[in-house]
Amino acid sequence: MSTIKGAERLSQAALAPHIAKAWEAQRAHVAASPFYQALWEGREPPRDLRDLPELPLSDKSQLRLSQAAHPPFGDYLAAPRSLANRLHRTSGTTGQAMNLALSGRDALVTQEVGGRCHASAGLGPDHTVVHCLNYQMWMGGLTDHMTLEATGALVVPFGVGATDLLIRTIREVGITAISCTPSYPAVLERVIAERFPGLKPRDLGLKLGLFGGEPGLDDPAFRARLRETWGMEPRNANYGVSDVFSNFAAECAQDTRLHFMAADVLHPELIEPESGAPLPLVPGARGELVLTHLLRDCQPLVRFRTGDIIEIGATEPCSCGCTGFRFSVVGRSDDMVVVRGLNMFPSMVAAVLNELAELSGDYRIMLDAPPPHDTLPVQAELAEGVPASEALRHKVEHAIKTRLGASATVTLCPAHSFPRTEGKTKRVIRSYQ
Repeated sequence: MSTIKGAERLSQAALAPHIAKAWEAQRAHVAASPFYQALWEGREPPRDLRDLPELPLSDKSQLRLSQAAHPPFGDYLAAPRSLANRLHRTSGTTGQAMNLALSGRDALVTQEVGGRCHASAGLGPDHTVVHCLNYQMWMGGLTDHMTLEATGALVVPFGVGATDLLIRTIREVGITAISCTPSYPAVLERVIAERFPGLKPRDLGLKLGLFGGEPGLDDPAFRARLRETWGMEPRNANYGVSDVFSNFAAECAQDTRLHFMAADVLHPELIEPESGAPLPLVPGARGELVLTHLLRDCQPLVRFRTGDIIEIGATEPCSCGCTGFRFSVVGRSDDMVVVRGLNMFPSMVAAVLNELAELSGDYRIMLDAPPPHDTLPVQAELAEGVPASEALRHKVEHAIKTRLGASATVTLCPAHSFPRTEGKTKRVIRSYQ
């Protein structure tokens, strides 16, 4: 079995026979896995996906232990090692980096699903796109390169570093789209200002920004800043979970919410993060996204906790023609900071800071002690040429209190205090042991 061409536009009823057949084969595949035999204590996986909540959840900590005990791929490698023909690693931003094995079919399915996402975000054969994610083993490099190619676009495999060369290449080749993290344009802006006198970011001629790997693009103020500075249309084009699929959700031109694009190969669930209780996938529901592979040779995952807290926006078909549910990512459960009973996520803080013209929009949440937290400790970076003042500090603290309901202790940092990274930017820093 493989993917269904155009699955992202098919109704659930039309997909149902394929999904049932795919799960029938996949359940037999995972039932033989030593990892799941131990986790499920000998129970068989259910025949009906609606009964999946009868099985225990799996999570990243279990996979880490599995790989430590059975290197390099863990005992959830459910296919002969000879079938694996590609090795990736996760970025390791939330702990130990993981080894990811893909068969030829796994790689092809990943490419096809990711291609749906980039096409939905507007990329096509008329574009020349430069891909600026790390190619050094990270899933976001080579794999996302191939999903970009799946749209028919001409792809320039640039990677990270050599920013001066990147800027010259964009101008010389006539590149019209860029694939990168949301924080990366700030890196380019600084290099342009320092080393290319008289050049403005919008002079590069980029028309489409394909972003992923970090939160931030859900904030209208951040999008507006990108449009104004670069003259390009920013799109949330690359949402994925490396252990599952590098890219399986993206927005379209009509709706900035993420569209779930992988219903033929991936079964989604929603759970209450603390109790693990199932939640219905209905508009307005908020919970942790849980995923099950319907088609995966090497490292199949069943009821895998992604750690991402999402909110369902709509379940009816979008005007773009895609039928998957639409959602927004609220934040990661491991990035959540509880302040006097209020759940705070970095994206919520960013939405407040991006509305203040005196700030650059960059920030860090610095935690030097374990919870409970009475206030939210925020380091906010000033915009170029803006001096720090007590009045401004109080203004920022008041804005956070008014919008989020939590008291904040704000430290104003000079412009350029925080490094602009070419990969993922970590916003919550825990310095305690």
